[in-house]
Parts: sequence; structure tokens; C-alpha cells
Amino acid sequence: MPGVAGQAGLCGHPLKQRKTGGAVGVCVRTVRWMTCLSPLGYLLAIEGAALLRGFREGSADRAFVETRIAEIRALLDTPALAQAEGVTASPGTISVTDVYRSWAPHYDAPGNQMIDIEQPVVRRILDGLPVGTALDAACGTGRHTTYLRELGHDVIGVDVSPDMLAQARKRLPDVAFHEADLHRLPLPDDAVDTVVCALALTHVPDLAPVLAEFARVLRPGGSLVISDAHLLVSYLRPTLARRPGPDGRPSLLTEHHRPLSAYLAAALPLGFQVRQCEEPRRPRHSLDPETAPDPLPAHMSWDLLHWCPEVSAAALDDSPIAVVWHFQLDGVRKAEQPER
Repeated sequence: MPGVAGQAGLCGHPLKQRKTGGAVGVCVRTVRWMTCLSPLGYLLAIEGAALLRGFREGSADRAFVETRIAEIRALLDTPALAQAEGVTASPGTISVTDVYRSWAPHYDAPGNQMIDIEQPVVRRILDGLPVGTALDAACGTGRHTTYLRELGHDVIGVDVSPDMLAQARKRLPDVAFHEADLHRLPLPDDAVDTVVCALALTHVPDLAPVLAEFARVLRPGGSLVISDAHLLVSYLRPTLARRPGPDGRPSLLTEHHRPLSAYLAAALPLGFQVRQCEEPRRPRHSLDPETAPDPLPAHMSWDLLHWCPEVSAAALDDSPIAVVWHFQLDGVRKAEQPER
């Protein structure tokens, strides 16, 4: 697009020209560490994702493609969307504890699709493990802690959020919960038989030191069960702006979504062996087609998907939403293994 420099994008910011003469995209723009989130831009991206998936899977027949093109034109001509200027947010200006402070009272409420899909897979793995002492690392409100107790384990819970721990202590007043970071677990070496860490490692910038802590507190032969948001989620879900950060602007929680190879690269050198890996998928027909969209979406939210339920289903249904790992630590500590 020659001569684009100086023109305004959907979010009202000038489009920055690359050295090649092309323009930076308009769905999510980052300039000077500010990110512009456009509802219209997101919906156009979902249309594109559905088309690309259809091309790849062979489901994009002529009718599907023509419908998508017509819907894109309609979205561009929809006044409510055109008037929704989007939100300019600051990445990394809000902390994990800030976010979970607001989530704690309703984190376990029905309807959290990630938990609904992840939890049965984790529980199925836990059902097959020997009963012993278990650590629920990043235990949150204690949903997995509760299940471990029901299986007969002696359980210890650790979390960095005091607000989430308050909910866990209400649920399980006789369990030892500790406010601590995953990098510094308040446990001695070889203290537990099982470690569970659910939907938390996305907040950790580097997996290796945290998995090293898990290996330290695990007894030889112990199990590590991890669940995390799938890498594909970071591309398909709307990026949600949180309440204002220190600079007064809406803020974004920094998250780290990883390919499967990243978990292996961190775990295998520590003596972990893969016992199981699953990528549970979003169910088909996960959107209610009868749900009416917000008449004037002023920010990014899951409600945007109801503006285009058919294409949202085409893009998201049956896509991986989480990854669940079962690792087992070598029966002999690396330090104890004979030199070769």
C-alpha cells in the first residue's frame, strides 16, 4: 500500500510504514509499547482465520468463501462496529496478583470453558497415580487441591495470590496453604510424591527454573502434572484489556504462550520423562447461536464472537484450548547416577 504513512487506522492511530513500504496491520497494533485493540479488527481476523482453516482442511467450498467475503463487507459497513474505536492498552502494567484479586470471588463459577475442558483430563491422570503427599502449585482457589484430598493425598497448596488463597482456605480450612512464588517453593528437597500445576505457567516468563523447583521438591519417581493454555489460544481469543494500570490506561496482563517443544526443552534435562500429553479441544457448537451480540461493543470481549457465530464456530470449534502433560521424574537423581 504505497503512501500509507500518515493515514489513520481503525483505532485512530497513523499507520506506520515499514522499510519495505508495507503497512503494519490494523487488528492489533503496538507502538511505543501501546497496544490498540479493535473489535472490528478482531472480527475481521476471525473471518480470516476461518477462511485459512477452511482452505487447510478442505471445508471452504465456494458458498463458504462467498459468505465470508459478504460478511466481511457487512462488518465494515456496520455503524456500531465502525464507531467502536477500540481500546489503547499498556502491556505489562498490571500484575498477576492484581488480576486474580478481581477474579478470586468468581473464578470457580460455572461457565469457565478453559476449566471445564482442562479439569476432567487432569483428574483422569490423577486417578491413576499412587496416593501420597501432593503439592498443588499455583493452587488458586483449591479446585485441584480438593480433588487430591478426595483421592486420599496429604496436600500442600502454594499460590502467589493472597485473594485466591483466601478462597482456598475457606474451602479447605485444614490444608496447609502458603503464599509463595513458584520459583521459591517453601518445601525441602524430596518432599512430595506428586506436583500439580494447573493453568499457571502462562504467567511464567521462563519455564526452566520453575520446573527445576518442581524437580527439587519431588521424590525420585514422582509425578508432575501440568496444564496450560494452548499456544493456539493466543491467536484466536480476543485480547482482553483489564482495569487501568499505574499510568491510568487500560492494561494488558503479560502472558507467555508456548509451543509444545518448550515444555520438553525445560523438562527433559531435569530428568523428567513424558508419560502422557493431551491437547483437549474446544467442543463443537460451543457458541449459542441464539445469544444476541452487544449492540455497541466498545472493548474486546468474548461477546464479540456472537456478532458472527457461524464464522466464530468455523475458526474456533474443535481447536486445541489447553495442553496437559504428565511427566515422571527419573527414579534415580541425576546427581546420584554413576558417571559414564
